[in-house]
Amino acid sequence: MTLDAIDGLIIDLDGTIYLGSQAIEGAKETMARIREAGKKVVFLSNRGNYSRRMCQEKLEAMGIPAAAEEIILTSTVTASYLLENEPDSQAWLFGDEGLHEELKSHGVKLASRPEEADWLVITLHESLTYAELNSAFRAARNGAKLIVTNEDKTFPGDGGECIDVGATIAAIVHTTGAEVSVVVGKPSAYMANAALRSLGLPPERCLVIGDSLHSDVALGKQAGIRTALVLSGSTTRERAETAEERPDYIWESISDIRPMLESEEEA
Repeated sequence: MTLDAIDGLIIDLDGTIYLGSQAIEGAKETMARIREAGKKVVFLSNRGNYSRRMCQEKLEAMGIPAAAEEIILTSTVTASYLLENEPDSQAWLFGDEGLHEELKSHGVKLASRPEEADWLVITLHESLTYAELNSAFRAARNGAKLIVTNEDKTFPGDGGECIDVGATIAAIVHTTGAEVSVVVGKPSAYMANAALRSLGLPPERCLVIGDSLHSDVALGKQAGIRTALVLSGSTTRERAETAEERPDYIWESISDIRPMLESEEEA
């Protein structure tokens, strides 16, 4: 593979750049080389319990600088969806503080009581309490439509696989009979279009780099973007090689792009 035809990189975070609070080996140096090569970058993550500010600070603490405009989270795209489609609606938020920060920063209207909400926004909630779960239940029982940042069952964390948003979605759906109206996260077109708009490039000039067949590779396939699957996160080589929709490239980690950047410069 050469990168001659690639001007923009759409890069996942969890499992690709870091695992929990630790940067993946070589990620810092690789991102520096990508910048030196002049490639456009957007970080595209299914994380909805972070704000862009929080994510930016996490990356910078690892020695990986990023502008806020280069970070697109499901919380970011959820805010955009609500403002573009139902700007006068009120939302009840079910997730960690990062979700609240991101939606407030975009000007999304928030309901004062769960029973008054037009939308229930569900994302990862690592500090979940019963009271918060019950408030979300009441929002859905009173007719709030469900918009979820993603449907992932697990994500790669510090000590291994961790339970993701799928569990809380199941709790609300099972107890209320409500159905999910909108899924924002990868592999949706909402995320792909947000990334391409940010880069200002057509799909054929971009490459998705991520660790998930279900989200990263599927997003690329659906949007006509080439894909590189890294084995530093949630997917094994065996699964990648036997997948129904195989990635275009399989790398041990994002560091595998560095020789290609050097070959491009030599050419």
